[in-house]
Amino acid sequence: MNLKGKSSLNHLVAFWLGTQFIVAGFIFHLPDFIAARKMHFCMYCMPMSKLMLCGMALIIIGIPMAAYGLFPARRDEKKDMSSAYQLHTLDNAKLGWAHWRLLIVLAVALIVDVMKPATLGFVLPGMKQEYNISTAVASYLPLFALIGTTVGSILWGIMGDKLGRRGSILLASLIFISTGICGTMPAFKWNLFMCFFMGISAGGLLPIVFALLAEMTPAKHRGWLLVLMGGVGSAGGYLAASGAAAYLEPLFSWRILWLLNMPTGLLVILLSRFIPESPRFLLHEGRVEEAQRNLAKFGIQLIPATPEAQLQYVKHSTEFKQLFRPPYLILTLTVCLYGLAWGLVNWGFLQWLPTIMRDYLQMDGKIANHLLAKSALFALPGCVVVAWLYGFWSSKKTMIIFAIGTAAVLVGFSTFKPGDSPTVFSALTVLLLVCLSGMIAMLSPYAADLYPTKLRASGGGVSASSSKAGGIVGPYGMAQLMTLFPGLFVAALAVAVPLLLAATALFFNGMETSGESLEELQEKEWLTLEREKNPSA
Repeated sequence: MNLKGKSSLNHLVAFWLGTQFIVAGFIFHLPDFIAARKMHFCMYCMPMSKLMLCGMALIIIGIPMAAYGLFPARRDEKKDMSSAYQLHTLDNAKLGWAHWRLLIVLAVALIVDVMKPATLGFVLPGMKQEYNISTAVASYLPLFALIGTTVGSILWGIMGDKLGRRGSILLASLIFISTGICGTMPAFKWNLFMCFFMGISAGGLLPIVFALLAEMTPAKHRGWLLVLMGGVGSAGGYLAASGAAAYLEPLFSWRILWLLNMPTGLLVILLSRFIPESPRFLLHEGRVEEAQRNLAKFGIQLIPATPEAQLQYVKHSTEFKQLFRPPYLILTLTVCLYGLAWGLVNWGFLQWLPTIMRDYLQMDGKIANHLLAKSALFALPGCVVVAWLYGFWSSKKTMIIFAIGTAAVLVGFSTFKPGDSPTVFSALTVLLLVCLSGMIAMLSPYAADLYPTKLRASGGGVSASSSKAGGIVGPYGMAQLMTLFPGLFVAALAVAVPLLLAATALFFNGMETSGESLEELQEKEWLTLEREKNPSA
């Protein structure tokens, strides 16, 4: 953190003290977990100890303290300096070590972000057994978590635009650490409560990370790099979740999958020194010197704009409601439909796949987890193909093809029955993970391209929330479908239809973004709107 002066020192102390409170609060929950090892870490109906309650109190104190340290109060009104400087040097820069280091750090953040929601599917079987609950009741867990991610994506997107990308990433990571205490909750209702807040924190990283990446990556590399990052984050997060379930769950029960929030979230905090604030955001805030310092780390100079360029600069509305007004309305609805369709498949079908494999296909739980982990590993190379197509061919067409491809794979699943070849099932799972990873890898970069700087994180948050919104109805709806229509036929086909609708909407309303700078894309959107208002112009 680049802080100066006594006031800044106070904020720095508040941030790190708050962080220590949160970590200590988490650690205070571990003795009760360890004490349950003779019962294979079954903590059902165990009373909460005083140490656990003290840990909760430390976390409640630590979060606002850390937030105060990250977001100092503003004492004066800053002038928007975006029009005074041109960013061609940033758009045309060569990829250097500073860029790659930032990409690696944010890739870690994305894997951590994706890993936690993906873990939901792997904790459900063990949770059902320990709490002795039905599939329908267990479906409330992903429901609460995904309501949290839906709300969190929007709230953190707005926060990222108002308060900054870097600070929002760090605060989301701290809240993420605190929700690791889900793994010590003695009752199912406590898991519902804590998983809601886990969802809020996990929903925050995605839109802010992609907003920051879009604003720091040279224009000609932005498309393929962001999609590659999204693919690595999506496939890597699922691989991390399935791998932890395969190797750690047999030793420490399903609870260890929640407890991993602390080391993974803390890793993001420790790597934060390599995460700069976005120069585009800083210029909008009038913080020119900070923007110059951050660009200098990448070997880039901030160059004043010509008077003609300043006159041509279009000042965009920074109000959240602008996302649902021209020229962004149709684009926002289109990407939200695409995200919703993905969410219905990911949370409604893929989330239940471990349970389907155990209950319907009669697979051993350990074998099922290993199979999914291997499938996720084989799916990783597909990220490279998606990134190349998106960045060097067509962003719009690639998104359409992968939506249709996912629907085709689901049709394949609908024909699978118990006793059929496990090899075929593995192949379908790999293809599903490749297609789903490709879709979600493209959604956030595409949304980041569509909106101006002061709406970029908010727009990304809305699109991310749409992908989680599918999880609000998907898990419960899938549970009901599996109860009424055992097997994969109805379940798979039910979530294939929205994908085809999303592909159609994108075909008619989507915008090609590959290869153009962020400012050029925004000017093109407003120019299109002006032509619609005045066709004779």
